[in-house]
Amino acid sequence: MTGPESEGPQMRRAVCPGSFDPITNGHLDIIGRASRLYDVVHVAVMINQSKKGLFSVEERIELIREATADYGNIVVESHHGLLVDFCKERDIPAIVKGLRAVSDFDYELQMAQMNNGLSGVETLFIPTNPTYSFLSSSLVKEVAAWGGDVAHLLPEHVHAELTKRLAEKRAQAQEN
Repeated sequence: MTGPESEGPQMRRAVCPGSFDPITNGHLDIIGRASRLYDVVHVAVMINQSKKGLFSVEERIELIREATADYGNIVVESHHGLLVDFCKERDIPAIVKGLRAVSDFDYELQMAQMNNGLSGVETLFIPTNPTYSFLSSSLVKEVAAWGGDVAHLLPEHVHAELTKRLAEKRAQAQEN
């Protein structure tokens, strides 16, 4: 027998999308929890060309791969375009999103309803661990740029790369 019938039970697949500039322990909390619920979790680094990230897309992918290497069921990719197209191309029926606060819910609910209306893809919301309820990549970068200690908010290798990148930016600014 060939085709889908011969492949055994359908793999449960989901995607955790984001910009991940850089990946934080809050992101890893959601990805890790999703990895226990699904056979395969795709981490989609979404490309927004109107935003200039601190890290290139390729660097973000490598940082995420290193941070999730022990999970065993994570696929890290980039995507430019609609998330639902990413899902359709890979036969992914579910999007997993973390919710930090009620304010996140309003926006994420609208996105979930739009995505479902466009493609039938479902969105599952996971409440963020309270330890990370305030955490965002933007906030981490801002605090670190002003010399604040963010080591406890990032995987060790990500913190090292963030520190290095911010030092490079400061050196460039001093040259100009």
